[in-house]
Amino acid sequence: MKQKKPWGGRFTKQTAASVESFTESVSFDWRLYEYDIEGSIAHATMLARCKLITEKEKDAIVKGLSEILKEIHAGKFEFKKSLEDIHMNIESALIERIGEAGKKLHTARSRNDQVALDMRLWTREQTRLMTGLLSVLQKELVKKGKDHFGLIMPGFTHLQHAQPVLLSHYLLAYVEMLERDKTRLHDCYVRLNKSPLGACALAGTTLLTDPLHTAKLLGFQGVCENSMDAVSDRDFCIEYAFCLSTIAMHLSRLSEEWIIWCNDEVKFIEISDAYCTGSSIMPQKKNPDVLELIRGKCGRVFGHLMSLLTLLKGLPLSYNRDMQEDKVAVFDAADTVQTSLSILAELVANTNFNGEQMMQACENGFIDATALAEYLVKKGVPFRKAHEIVGNIVRECIRVQCRLMDLKLESFKAFSSAIEKDVYEVLGVENCIKNYKSYGSTAPGLVKKRIAYWEKKLSSSSPRKNTD
Repeated sequence: MKQKKPWGGRFTKQTAASVESFTESVSFDWRLYEYDIEGSIAHATMLARCKLITEKEKDAIVKGLSEILKEIHAGKFEFKKSLEDIHMNIESALIERIGEAGKKLHTARSRNDQVALDMRLWTREQTRLMTGLLSVLQKELVKKGKDHFGLIMPGFTHLQHAQPVLLSHYLLAYVEMLERDKTRLHDCYVRLNKSPLGACALAGTTLLTDPLHTAKLLGFQGVCENSMDAVSDRDFCIEYAFCLSTIAMHLSRLSEEWIIWCNDEVKFIEISDAYCTGSSIMPQKKNPDVLELIRGKCGRVFGHLMSLLTLLKGLPLSYNRDMQEDKVAVFDAADTVQTSLSILAELVANTNFNGEQMMQACENGFIDATALAEYLVKKGVPFRKAHEIVGNIVRECIRVQCRLMDLKLESFKAFSSAIEKDVYEVLGVENCIKNYKSYGSTAPGLVKKRIAYWEKKLSSSSPRKNTD
């Protein structure tokens, strides 16, 4: 027997099975059930406060919804595609349990403001969860930086050896990126933290309601000011997807570097066997597949952001069924980034750094050349002139096949009389590291302070409560 539709009063024919299959969303929006029930309890409480239902009816609704929630948690609730979505599944089950009182729950409410509410509640909670996962990865990076403090590696520009840096400084660069990701999530939270309930289908209601009370019950900072905007706004979904895309991009950058670092020609890191896979034909292979998949999944997250932008770009006000597709994109983007963050934190914790190989790599590429140019600046040589002199010295070292620090003093003086024997105090990667002074640089003292700063900050961090 066909399920009776809650909206079926003006229809004379049953919905075709093909249409039910094509239009249903409960196969993916079922995961909103907790937020849907939370919102309905708050709505029922408001209705009773405004005398639109009795206290007894409100109590029956709350009790019935609580029982449904327990059933879903226990895996005993049957989601029916014929009822289209999570909202109608729960409302239908409520009416079946408590009768006429259940039919009053939808007073002064539409599925349009109901789904907008559910998505805001879900996204709000997701920002907290994602912030926590970012902190876990940050902690692992900081721990590695502390454990391997003093290791020197070549820093790169254009994938060419540039200047020596502390490995700890490199790792903290990603900690800074991830912190910006957390602030973006917080900003997203602030903008989405308004309740759309009360907008109904698009125009509001003629009934005397109290949307501010509902908003307060649900922990929102206010109510959407325009009912049409309230039901049609999915900016917060786009913004959240953008935050996820930026996180995925950061994870992909680290993954790309570490894939290169695993290479036999580089060998800066050794990832635990537990976080690598092998080849079906080449017995010797140890592949960084986890990192490759994180890098690959980044494109998937980007695709969801573009999907949302494209979905909304041509929609007239107010609600359109197209918006049902927002959940497919946002849910998968969130799942993808969550799993990527979790597995990468584990992988970082189970990766060792090859300090000897890093130090050996620092011998290539004349990465102390900038230090030599700055030495000349201290001697009164204009920087552009110093740059030219050092370029000529590097060319000479290439010709005779030696490092800058191996060049004799008289050879240096052939290029500039300003060079004295104290030049050897600035050459070599250890001297470079020791002589860095600028704020935010890879100077050991500054890096050590920054590690201490992050340890303290992250030890007290927890998913944001966000009361802005």
